[in-house]
Amino acid sequence: MTQLLQTPVKSPSGTFTKLVSKEGGTEYEPLPIHICEETFAPLEVAYDYDAIRRLVSRESIAAGPNSIWRYKAFLPVATDNPIDVGTGMTPLVKSTRLARRLGLKNLYIKNDAVNMPTLSFKDRVVSVALTRAREFGFSTVSCASTGNLANSTAAIAAHAGLECCVFIPADLEAGKILGTLIYNPTVMAVKGNYDQVNRLCSEVANTYGWGFVNINLRPYYSEGSKTLGFEVAEQLGWQLPDHVVVPVASGSLYTKIYKGFREFVKVGLVDDKPVRFSGAQAEGCSPVAQAFKEGRDFISPVKPNTIAKSIAIGNPADGVYALELARKTGGQIETVTDAEIIAGIKLLAETEGIFTETAGGTTIAVLQKLVEAGKIDPEETTVAYITGNGLKTQEAIQGAIGEPFAIDANLGSFERAWERAQTLERLDWQQVLV
Repeated sequence: MTQLLQTPVKSPSGTFTKLVSKEGGTEYEPLPIHICEETFAPLEVAYDYDAIRRLVSRESIAAGPNSIWRYKAFLPVATDNPIDVGTGMTPLVKSTRLARRLGLKNLYIKNDAVNMPTLSFKDRVVSVALTRAREFGFSTVSCASTGNLANSTAAIAAHAGLECCVFIPADLEAGKILGTLIYNPTVMAVKGNYDQVNRLCSEVANTYGWGFVNINLRPYYSEGSKTLGFEVAEQLGWQLPDHVVVPVASGSLYTKIYKGFREFVKVGLVDDKPVRFSGAQAEGCSPVAQAFKEGRDFISPVKPNTIAKSIAIGNPADGVYALELARKTGGQIETVTDAEIIAGIKLLAETEGIFTETAGGTTIAVLQKLVEAGKIDPEETTVAYITGNGLKTQEAIQGAIGEPFAIDANLGSFERAWERAQTLERLDWQQVLV
């Protein structure tokens, strides 16, 4: 069993100080714990913002590493040598063709489909969690995952020399399973959905004392998502957008981007302004969206049934907080069908050259739906967050993107195929116009 350090490891600069219950505010030492003993609410990292204000400036951040660690003062690690595998500072793409297709003038795509090392935003949270795990003295790390998190945990653990065992649903996409196995962790494929996997992992964490990035290390892990807020503000010229559209699974990413924006305002790096937060869920797993539409202040768990497996969490840990955020910012939480998700993947690819997985397809499809419903102002600066790469979920689009033209090695065969291709393209455009 892993032997943990007996005292909490704090930041030498004093930037993070404690854990605080999100319900009631009970305070805890910054140890590997994640649930309030009194209310069973999640724990959140608290910071000394006066200390951060003295440490950082726009210039000091810009002079930092080209990774999430340029924002180290805002992250819950003590070491001056964090695990840095080049994660972060992914492109913020100013959309032209997709924006024109949707009728928007200031649309940006935050493209974490090219994040390092495993092509999803999970590399951000795992880099922070495993740095903290190493500070605590864990030698074995683990996670419950719908795929992307397993990829990231296995890869970054390999880089850091940590033993790794990950847990996934047995029916996961082949690309994600392969993308984990290559790093040589132990992989447990559980016969059940993500929520069942997560319950098993809680038992394993309590029994074996491993560092589970999204269980006993969750307060530190989730802070890595703030960097998606930090980067967008910096890449927009040190200002906040007007509207963001973010995929919602557990709700942590959605709420932490907001926290990142607020922290930049709090320490004076950006001017304050309202930012609307809209969330995207698949119709086949939409507990937060259902509560939003029904005006409820609680989340009813659901059984996932969607191709968007990376966001298929039927009992989201931060669902209530995502619900509150959408309402208080004037945003929406909308759903789309599996067919619309596939169409969203194709739309982003053919307009902007970005191949996203099903979570990104969900985001683009919801973006389109919100535009068509008049819920996004064409003039406002809107950012759509793309959180993973399409190479991981190729099964989702098989049979939906056509086939290559098989031709003989002569000019006549090519010309006949080219004419057929042009005819099909004209038909496709007629359908779009209709």
